[in-house]
Amino acid sequence: MISIDALTVEFGATTLFKNISFVINEKDRIALMGKNGAGKSTLLKIIAGARAPQGGNVSVPKDKVVAYLPQHLMNQSQRTVFEETAQAFEHILQMEKEIAVLNQELESRTDYESESYYALIEKVSALSEKYYSIEETNFDAEVEKVLLGLGFVRSDFNRPTEEFSGGWRMRIELAKILLKKPDLILLDEPTNHLDIESIQWLEEFLIACGKAVVIISHDRAFVDNITTRTIEVTMGRIYDYKVNYSRYLELRKERREQQQKQYLDQQKMIAENMEFIERFKGTYSKTLQVQSRVKMLEKLELVEVDELDSSALRLKFPPAPRSGSYPVIMSEVAKSYDNHVVFKEVGLTIERGEKIAFVGKNGEGKSTLVKAILGEISFEGQVQLGHNTMIGYFAQNQASMLDEELSVFQTIDEVAKGEARNKIKDILGAFMFSGDDTTKKVKVLSGGERTRLAMVKLLLEPVNLLILDEPTNHLDLKTKDILKEALRAYDGTLILVSHDRDFLDGLAQKVYEFGNQKVKEHLGDINSFLEKRKMTNLKDIERKV
Repeated sequence: MISIDALTVEFGATTLFKNISFVINEKDRIALMGKNGAGKSTLLKIIAGARAPQGGNVSVPKDKVVAYLPQHLMNQSQRTVFEETAQAFEHILQMEKEIAVLNQELESRTDYESESYYALIEKVSALSEKYYSIEETNFDAEVEKVLLGLGFVRSDFNRPTEEFSGGWRMRIELAKILLKKPDLILLDEPTNHLDIESIQWLEEFLIACGKAVVIISHDRAFVDNITTRTIEVTMGRIYDYKVNYSRYLELRKERREQQQKQYLDQQKMIAENMEFIERFKGTYSKTLQVQSRVKMLEKLELVEVDELDSSALRLKFPPAPRSGSYPVIMSEVAKSYDNHVVFKEVGLTIERGEKIAFVGKNGEGKSTLVKAILGEISFEGQVQLGHNTMIGYFAQNQASMLDEELSVFQTIDEVAKGEARNKIKDILGAFMFSGDDTTKKVKVLSGGERTRLAMVKLLLEPVNLLILDEPTNHLDLKTKDILKEALRAYDGTLILVSHDRDFLDGLAQKVYEFGNQKVKEHLGDINSFLEKRKMTNLKDIERKV
């Protein structure tokens, strides 16, 4: 269906991938895998037509529609949720308008025998035939079905999109893509902003729709449930497996073991021949054998062993300056948007050194309450910050707020002060940015790389109240673990907004649950909270009323 032929992408002296080719067939459901920075998102953008490669091309038949959901969205709209989602049918609405204009012109004209009049009739007829051949021209029911499936409620439909967080606007974009019924759906980390029920609905939809899908995701369960094929991007080339993710991991391990054996065998053979050449290069009777072996070694294609992702984040938060005993005290806090009440009567006290978690269904006000603490929004009630409270904040969309035209080095150089200015390269190296990586522009970084870079900015100044809103969204499992250990060692006060149970386990000492316009305090860690609520998984909150 869609052919990717001899693609090559280079950044300066770095080759991301070279001469890679494969075909996406109808009904293929492909997981695009590889370590952070391997080029997965870049490859997806090229297939989507959002960027051009240095070499090669992507061939898409004219009658095929490709839809792409990127990791980062900066969409702003004055429309309501329903109106924005209905933009998926903009082509149908445009046809309706055009037919109406043409019919009005026919009614106003009297030159019934002219060629232009007959041409107008033919145009209206052709356009009308195309319009009525479309399966779904009454699209309200389709819009409603997809929005409900992705977690919206009917009362959300007429709310302005600007009232919603980045995660919910991502769902609107996803809804528009699904409603277009494209032949190929490209999704870059689609589950980052979805709760468990929405993820399950999306799984069922993608399987049932029968269309081709290419997905980048760190959500192993989602990838396993959806995909039937895995393409790994590594060391500038690809490996194509006709299996799901779990089976791919097994085959990749076997492949690397075979490569390792072939590499060692070849190195042994090279060493033996080099020894022979050195030993007999001055011996007349062995001249032909020596020359033969030299030519053989010159033509030899060296076996390469695929790289293991051995890079490691070295993360340590600076010591926290001492704050007052209670960094945050709030009483009778309430927030509404017109008639929509987010929460009311919120009262909580956070003690110095506490590590707490904000949990609950998306849209119940976790990020909104954080913004109230930061003073970024208006609200009712009181929020009082303690003496010498110094806040460090990592927003849910922090990675997408970076200036894309700056390099990695320039991004940090802009904000570094004092002693840190002399150690920028060392600091970046600790976050796995070294050598040519520091000269890369932000716009070419992967989601995980952007998140790491945003985290560097957070660490440049000591703070004693750290607020992290979904910090693990674009991080792989290894980096998540390193961040968790650094937060456990952090000696300041911590507020974590997260739905990742494994990340919160052993980290949060108290839980605040958001739901039904209220915020409830639960003493104890995340496991005791789940046990008390008779849940086995943090995302089961979505099913509780």
